[in-house]
Amino acid sequence: MKTIKTIERPVLRDQVYESLKKAIITLELEPGQRILDKELAIEFGVSRTPVREALKRLEDEGLVESLPGSQTRITKVNLEEARNAFTVVATLNSLAARLAVPLMTNEDIHLMELCNSQLHDALTRKDVVCAVEADDQFHLVLLKASRNSEIELALERIMPKIRRLEFSKFSSFDGQTSLKQHQEIILACKGKNHNLASTLVEENWLSLGRVLVGDQEIEEQ
Repeated sequence: MKTIKTIERPVLRDQVYESLKKAIITLELEPGQRILDKELAIEFGVSRTPVREALKRLEDEGLVESLPGSQTRITKVNLEEARNAFTVVATLNSLAARLAVPLMTNEDIHLMELCNSQLHDALTRKDVVCAVEADDQFHLVLLKASRNSEIELALERIMPKIRRLEFSKFSSFDGQTSLKQHQEIILACKGKNHNLASTLVEENWLSLGRVLVGDQEIEEQ
């Protein structure tokens, strides 16, 4: 596997966890695939303990499930969970935008423009990994500017479910719509209009959910 490689630095559990989570989100480890902690330990070049600890954390987050005989299975993409997740993610990012806009600097605005440009380039190349990373970085600017770490912590647990769905349905993703919405968000941030930015960010996430989940009923709650 490209993601799984020998780890030499400390904090093995966290590094194994991050590598496995990325492999699951990007579908390198496919939904329904069975994996063995012993085999993973060999691939990572570590003992089975940090692998088991990482798998337990991923199980708590709903990305893997335990099977008899030290086997673990990657959970299948659950559309109902994703539908619920989009509503929460939209609300939390909307709150972050409301808090962030009054505090944003010109550097923050420039970084958002750069991320949107990178998203455009990735979509042109049909590079799903770079496109998702660029979109993450765009919204991360607002999250960081909000200066509310609790929002980031809450989103960290939910986002993998959404991003995994995005990787699986990238071909149905209307990138031009997202780019346009991002540009409108940037303009609202420039104008220091926190109410408008908040509304636009929420709709950006809800509209993505409607495309990926295939449900026109994902709305504000």
